[in-house]
Amino acid sequence: MSATDVLSSIWDDVTGTQPLPGHQDALLYGAIALAVVVVPWTWGIARHVVTIAHEGAHAVAALVAGRRLSGIRLHSDTSGVTISKGRPTGLGVVVTMFAGYVGPALLGLGAAALLRDGRALAVLWLAVLLLALMLLQIRNFYGLYAVLVAGVGVFAVSWWGSADVQVAAAWVGTWFLLLAAPRPVLELQAVRRQSLAKTSDADQLARLTRLPGLCWVGAFLVVTVGCLLLGGHWLLGG
Repeated sequence: MSATDVLSSIWDDVTGTQPLPGHQDALLYGAIALAVVVVPWTWGIARHVVTIAHEGAHAVAALVAGRRLSGIRLHSDTSGVTISKGRPTGLGVVVTMFAGYVGPALLGLGAAALLRDGRALAVLWLAVLLLALMLLQIRNFYGLYAVLVAGVGVFAVSWWGSADVQVAAAWVGTWFLLLAAPRPVLELQAVRRQSLAKTSDADQLARLTRLPGLCWVGAFLVVTVGCLLLGGHWLLGG
């Protein structure tokens, strides 16, 4: 198969539609994703996906705000850092800092909007594209490993998976982003109560804006829970 044929096949996948799952299947996909978020050992692994989305959101926001992206690092303890250069204060850096914790939820909401229209393969191929673009900005070995594993996994399902597997992967992945997004916010506040997160996004935003860090944690939670409610409504046929 030539490169033109491959691109044509991918384009057909992206622009085409797939049958919507029934209500019970949509609930089942949500239940699977919820189990991944709730069970400690699965969350320990899946938390890396949230970190990838978190740091990717920082990167996109930095570029949109006119900052110069210097690189992204992902670590085995599920932490990460996105480095951008520009003014140390102002709206641009506030937007960049705010984007991280709400990024997975907004990504999940966008995916839910596509799934509502039956575009499961579009969700998968867009995920492959975003991971490929992120790979160009990774600056450490573990980050390369994590993004490559995620990218290869999504690509394999998109290219070789059966129609049922592709739809299930897109729906479970979307549910996961929506359900997982609030948990790091709650974890952040739990750590902040112990005064162990003085360099967190919320505390950096507090220093930039003079609004208490708790206000920013609350804003993160409002956005992530709001995306979950709206995205879940769409996925369940609303």
